[in-house]
Amino acid sequence: MISPGSIEQIFATADIVEVVGDFVTLKKRGSNYIGLCPFHNEKTPSFNVNPARGIFKCFGCGKGGNAVDFVIEHEKYSYPEAIRYLAKKYGIELDETGPAEDPVQKDERENLFALNEYARAYFGETLFETEEGRDIGLAYFRERGFRDETIKKFQLGYSPDEWEPLTRKALAEGFREEYLIGTGLSVKNAEKGSLYDRFRGRVLFPIHNLTGRVIGFGGRVLRTGAKTAKYVNSPESLIYHKSDTLYGIFYGRNKIREEDSCLLVEGYTDVISLHQSGIENVVASSGTSLTAGQIRLISRYTKNITILYDGDPAGIKASLRGIDMILEEGMNVKVVLFPEGHDPDSFVRKSGGAACREYIKANQKDFILFKADLLLAETANDPIKRATAISEIVESISKIPDSIKASVFVAEASRILQIDERALLTELNKLRMKQLKQERKRPSGGGAPAFPGSGSERGGAGQTGAYPGQGAASGGEAHPGEEAWQAAGAESIEPAVLSDNDDAQEREIVRLMLNYGHEELNEGLSINQFLVSNLEDVEFGNTPVKQILDEIKDALKQEKEFNPLEFTRHSQEDVRQLAVALLSNPYVISENWENMHGIYVPSETELLAQAVLSAIFHLKMRKVMRMIAGNQLKLKEVTDTEEQMALQLEHIRLSNIKRELSKELGTVILK
Repeated sequence: MISPGSIEQIFATADIVEVVGDFVTLKKRGSNYIGLCPFHNEKTPSFNVNPARGIFKCFGCGKGGNAVDFVIEHEKYSYPEAIRYLAKKYGIELDETGPAEDPVQKDERENLFALNEYARAYFGETLFETEEGRDIGLAYFRERGFRDETIKKFQLGYSPDEWEPLTRKALAEGFREEYLIGTGLSVKNAEKGSLYDRFRGRVLFPIHNLTGRVIGFGGRVLRTGAKTAKYVNSPESLIYHKSDTLYGIFYGRNKIREEDSCLLVEGYTDVISLHQSGIENVVASSGTSLTAGQIRLISRYTKNITILYDGDPAGIKASLRGIDMILEEGMNVKVVLFPEGHDPDSFVRKSGGAACREYIKANQKDFILFKADLLLAETANDPIKRATAISEIVESISKIPDSIKASVFVAEASRILQIDERALLTELNKLRMKQLKQERKRPSGGGAPAFPGSGSERGGAGQTGAYPGQGAASGGEAHPGEEAWQAAGAESIEPAVLSDNDDAQEREIVRLMLNYGHEELNEGLSINQFLVSNLEDVEFGNTPVKQILDEIKDALKQEKEFNPLEFTRHSQEDVRQLAVALLSNPYVISENWENMHGIYVPSETELLAQAVLSAIFHLKMRKVMRMIAGNQLKLKEVTDTEEQMALQLEHIRLSNIKRELSKELGTVILK
């Protein structure tokens, strides 16, 4: 068990910008930072990091929290594992003198991670410490030109050419059979029911996630003439999803962000050789087709991808569809073709890092132009093939969301293809119209939306005159007090006009309390004191909002020091998420309003008194409006004269309250 003191030290030390910045490229905007959300697919940044408050908030998908919450959500860690990750990042020694965690209680993901780490250490030890490992595995890596420090950096290993040494050893250490099968380290013989090692007689390439934890392995067989696949990878598991994983991303992400460019290669050895030569902004798709998840992973760090090909035409053509997916994400794609007989690994080993970097810089070509050259080379003088090639090129251009960039490529394609630019634009417009029609076919809700009433949205406007049905109840004679009823303005408020709760208004009250509670309003009263004293007669309906309000009230009563950021670490998840949302602001007032246009826009802090009063009156107005609507429903149902009279008097009372609130709000009530 990690001591509370250690946890406090983690929260005090962890920099939210640094923690999130390990996984997301952040840009400063005002006092905050923004970036593309790692939790959902988006092209326009809605992910906000507030360093002053130590919180993050996505205004697209709604996820938010502190540095520990981010690590838990992003890496699917348990709370203790997230604390340990941050402790390691900041070099903090944790006090774990309390009772240890029960391994049986640890979730399945943690067991898979622990087993993979055990296997990684086993494969590494086998590589360096056994005769077979040194003679076969280590000799192979050194023959590929990998230095020992590179081998250790990428945690490469070797699995003995025997049936079950790892399986036997892991079971003896207490790892369970289902986890050995779950990670794919062991395979179960269907007939005998026994387990055997998956990676027998192979060199091992551990696959890491963004935080450096091993999620899977790639194994290459070394025996010549072996009747087995050259490469075998770990199967899909709870912690390893091939479509969302890139080999080398843990080692290359910082350089990718720093250089604002990502080199995409095919294999493990390409990544390792380029890294060893000093080219570190590189990742590999590990022989699989490029997926949307992998593209989004790269887009967190850069919008610029350069794909390095080894010159195999068949392989290049097979990858074209994946590159179209990159264009759809609004990213910039360039292509580099290495000389015949070379891949990135062999080229950099022959030429060196500096020469390889220069070659990439000199030979990279925009994908659209590369595709045009590639397809036209196959058409010869066949007009049908040429027309098909042109259609494919225009289809790729249609994937580019930026219309200006697309128009530039149309002009360039027109020159290369020797075809009228207007013809290409016509074809491009057809494709985009087709895409638009497909989007419009998506189902959408019909009918007019319900009016989202709030205290000042409707202002009580409705029917005028006596309440419907009141004349019939008295045989056409006026009730006692009917003139007062009429004078009060017996407008009909349909319950459907108002939503069935006051969440928005209640949240606004608590937002002001969290953000400005310590500010002095008047006569020495803080905003929190003023709001609490003016809301004694108001019952809040939203549970997490009420929880925050009650805890603020208790702190005021006990004259305790109140820190709003404590709510971002609250034990209740709904309270914690609400606090993060209310403490976050997606908007920043541009300095251009005043600097360029001479328009001064006051900040909220300059208008606090008005904001506080408005929040109180809007909330009370909503509750009064609902009471009036409920009172009117009762009037429709009652037939007893005395009951009608009592309800009409209640309506007069509520209408008077409503009128006073309206004066304060500056709204108009129709009579």
